[in-house]
Amino acid sequence: MATHTHVTRGAVAIMMVLGMAAQGKMSANIPGQSPALSGTVLVDKFLAPDGAPLVSYHAFRRLTASTRGGHMTAAIDVMTSLDPTKGFTYEITSEEGSGTIRNHVLLPALQAEQKAVMAADAKHMALTRDNYEFLAIANGDPDALTQVDIKPRRKHAMLISGSVFLEGDTADLVRVEGEPTERPLFWTRHVKIIREYARVAGVRVPVSMRSTADVLVVGASNFAMTYRYTEINGSPVQ
Repeated sequence: MATHTHVTRGAVAIMMVLGMAAQGKMSANIPGQSPALSGTVLVDKFLAPDGAPLVSYHAFRRLTASTRGGHMTAAIDVMTSLDPTKGFTYEITSEEGSGTIRNHVLLPALQAEQKAVMAADAKHMALTRDNYEFLAIANGDPDALTQVDIKPRRKHAMLISGSVFLEGDTADLVRVEGEPTERPLFWTRHVKIIREYARVAGVRVPVSMRSTADVLVVGASNFAMTYRYTEINGSPVQ
């Protein structure tokens, strides 16, 4: 039972971190033929108000997790929805593998995201200048990504120290990588997070996320989630 508790609490905390990473700005600029922007201009464009923010969606997701060197694994398929009135909701369509991981890792991950969306302080975890310093910039060209290092202005388990990767000509967010500035819990160590974004129906949205962590007692643990959108901002996705 102690091992299961470690898996449960550590995974929930990590998923809350990942959920907050999703609050990063999602640019909706349409790619053009412009040359690569300078680092400062690129960051300014990335942080500018979004003309077409993500307001609602329907998406199928697959969540998987494993621990103990892969001896414990599980997966669930879920239909998820975001609505301005109802908030974040989900419905499980299929599940397989370890019941312990399903009930104590995968489901709590969805529940943590649901709470994060509803939290009044969600804006304090977003990728903005109020929450982060934007530091070293590795300039790229129109066909490459520009890496911008980010440093949270305060320590919090839901704030990520690492880098964002932006398209060099549009400032669109492509990837976020890093580690939480505080351990989600004392028995979780070396938590690493990667979240990827893409343009769907003209809106930049998260399409995949994965994390690794060293959890005391059970060792290396892995989590992954992928998205397949069917509707964004009220428009069907072909």
